[in-house]
Amino acid sequence: MVQLKKLANQTIIYGGTTIIGRLLNYLLVPFHTYIFLNPQSYGVVGEMYAWVALFMVLLTYGMETAFFRFSSMEENKQQVFSSTFWTISITSTLFIVFGLLFSQSIADLLQYSRHPEYIRWFVIILSLDALSTIPFARLRAENRPIRFASIKIFNILSTVFFNVFFLWFCPMMIRNGIGTAFFSSIYNSEVGVGYIFISNLIASCLQMLLLLGYCKGLKFKIHWPLIKRMLKYAMPLLILGLAGIVNETIDRILIKNLSSDSLDTAMYNVGVYSACFKIAVIMSLFIQAFRYSAEPFFFAQYKEKDAKEAYSMVMTYFVIVCLIIFLATTLYLDFIKYFVSKPYHEGLHIVPPLLLAYMMLGVVYNLSIWYKLTGQTKYGAYISMGGALITLTVNFLLIPQIGYTGAAIAHLITYFCMMIASYALGQKFYPIAYNLKKIAFYVAVSVGMFILSYYIIPFDLFGSNATMIKTVFNTGLLLLYIYIIYKKEFITLKKVLHS
Repeated sequence: MVQLKKLANQTIIYGGTTIIGRLLNYLLVPFHTYIFLNPQSYGVVGEMYAWVALFMVLLTYGMETAFFRFSSMEENKQQVFSSTFWTISITSTLFIVFGLLFSQSIADLLQYSRHPEYIRWFVIILSLDALSTIPFARLRAENRPIRFASIKIFNILSTVFFNVFFLWFCPMMIRNGIGTAFFSSIYNSEVGVGYIFISNLIASCLQMLLLLGYCKGLKFKIHWPLIKRMLKYAMPLLILGLAGIVNETIDRILIKNLSSDSLDTAMYNVGVYSACFKIAVIMSLFIQAFRYSAEPFFFAQYKEKDAKEAYSMVMTYFVIVCLIIFLATTLYLDFIKYFVSKPYHEGLHIVPPLLLAYMMLGVVYNLSIWYKLTGQTKYGAYISMGGALITLTVNFLLIPQIGYTGAAIAHLITYFCMMIASYALGQKFYPIAYNLKKIAFYVAVSVGMFILSYYIIPFDLFGSNATMIKTVFNTGLLLLYIYIIYKKEFITLKKVLHS
């Protein structure tokens, strides 16, 4: 019980930090879209951070997880830390040298010929962030969650601070003629979205400086036999990581490169898609919070006689909560849309399918417990790689035909296929009697309510009163859905609350 309590406390700290970070970055979206009213500018942000996600997987190449495993197995933990840190340092340094030397060529390849500085900034950001993963891993391995969380939060707050400073405070001071000479020396309106990247660069530098204080005992020596074993362990993790990133972020890169439109129009579409995609991330925030609390619970329940019943119940209530989020978001999209500025509203139609796609991804996380409990993790790799193949195939087929709408549909198809595959394999190796009839009923009712409001009821006929009537009607639908859940789940919820 003491260990479980300790695990729960650390889960709250690590998970809470991650969620707070994502929430703060989430709140930067309206800040950015109301400053950069041309989606073409925000498209640069969407694409560049898609590349960041891809290269972070490549630059860490599974060594963070390898560090956890080998630091728990090896007696000489300092040797594991030093060897891992310097190995990542070598590859990151090579990456920086290559990136700086060929920044213009890379910029030309990515069609940012006038902005090779973007490449220079990002190779430094990526290298620093890759290197920081090992000190962070050491803090976690040594059970120092408070220090881990404090540095993470400092990094997030620094990023937010410098975004606000460069993109709002400096222009405001110049407009009002306050300290014009000073602020004009550090701010140039032509840099534009580049200040988002500069803010990230400064925050990454500050984070690395803080982490160096936790690198005590670092020896300038690499134990190569150890590194060979670690790399052998890490390579499959690299493949899994790449598959996951392809599923999650490759679409922003493909929208630009597969579009039949001009480059400017393609970047405009990337901007619209990236901003509206962020609205659907509200579902992802819930799923992230759920994962941090659910995975320890799943493993703790494994040896209990009613474990499978518990897993089934968790799945049902997980889907119920996701569907409430889906309905609450889609039924009030007329208000939620102001999360991004008006030029981005043309892409709001992708929000409903993306919300459902994220819900399916959450179901996949629930279903994945079967291969984690049975040790059949190779099937997790097969499912992820199959998902990546479907993602690429559907995007290549649909983006040239229907643009970024095809990318949203690709998410829906990919996660649906992964969900079906995971369920089918799970029933073979670790069968759980999920209440599929009840889940299907709730899904059908919620999707039916969405279709009724979104496509069937002609609210436009009510003229100037359309928004008010639609809001009242949709509120009634949401309350009805919650009432249906209450009536069907009252007895079960009462047992859970009084257990």
